[in-house]
Amino acid sequence: MLAGCTIPRGAALTGEVLKEQDKDTPTFAVVPVTRDNVAQLAEWPVTGWSGSYHWLGGTRGPQSNLIRIGDMLDIVIWDSNENSLLTDEGSKTVSLQDVEVSSRGTVFVPYIGDVSVNNTSVDSARRMIQEKLEPSVPSVQVQVSLKAGKANSVDLVSGVANPGTYPLPDRNSTILTLLAKGGGVSDNLENPLVQLMRDGRNYQIRADLLFSDASANVVLRGGDQIVVKEDDRYFTALGATGSERLVQFEQETITVIEALSIIGGINDVRANPKGVLILREYPAKTLRNDGAGPSMSQTVFTFDLTSADGLFAARNFQVNPKDTLLATESPVTAARTVMGLIGSIFGVVNTASNASSN
Repeated sequence: MLAGCTIPRGAALTGEVLKEQDKDTPTFAVVPVTRDNVAQLAEWPVTGWSGSYHWLGGTRGPQSNLIRIGDMLDIVIWDSNENSLLTDEGSKTVSLQDVEVSSRGTVFVPYIGDVSVNNTSVDSARRMIQEKLEPSVPSVQVQVSLKAGKANSVDLVSGVANPGTYPLPDRNSTILTLLAKGGGVSDNLENPLVQLMRDGRNYQIRADLLFSDASANVVLRGGDQIVVKEDDRYFTALGATGSERLVQFEQETITVIEALSIIGGINDVRANPKGVLILREYPAKTLRNDGAGPSMSQTVFTFDLTSADGLFAARNFQVNPKDTLLATESPVTAARTVMGLIGSIFGVVNTASNASSN
């Protein structure tokens, strides 16, 4: 009866998973991870992502905004002369509202024509206009105020309570200030990731790191776009572990020991602590034959958690996104299952024998 059935188990044995390595032409590589080789293995190509999130360094800028193409200027010109060329009779000022900075970076001012103001501060533009007017209007005084256009605004796209386009009040406006204006990161996002798009490039940082590291609070530029989303990286936990599921990355990097902690460790009764495996696939272009990289696309890393060497190795080996963490089942468990089945069978036989005797 036992020969004709499969012993019920919740996970494979280590030998069952790795038996193909004994073939003449195995289709995957098996790499035991130890303290001696864990640093070398860390130099192998990273799979599933870039290996770290790239973020900008924090910098400070001048307090005033630069005028950009598409901005609107309100220009007020004061002239105290009785026979002013600019003002009406009885008035000392003339107001030019919503003067748009043209595609050439200029604004038109009566009597002096186009004035180039692109990439200048508001105060510099004011002095420039006033100096150009002084030959015709000696007593002139000029006041300029700025309404930011698209080039001096940033887009808060998603992941906050109030997404939208926000003008930058000055060139020291930071990303944390913007997130606060948008109502903060949404509570519905698990493991939120902040992505900044600038000049065709993407920069990313986990929200918890952004909030805890002052140097990560970068100054924004006009045209920046910010997206807050969930960190969608995951690994798979299978076998005799505390839970079998897709596991999201709760931090930027996770070691094997940390991964086991997240999933509740390995099962004390069923698991084989000498047979914890990481299954990983490398792109064909990363394969090497000199030991400086993976020799086969499909690679199994093995860990023996019964020794200090194996524990330290697991403590320093990084789990990559889309890896599979497999805790194999202990042979002792299989033996106990067999003995349990044998005991059950003998119990049934004895019961039947007693019944027939009666």
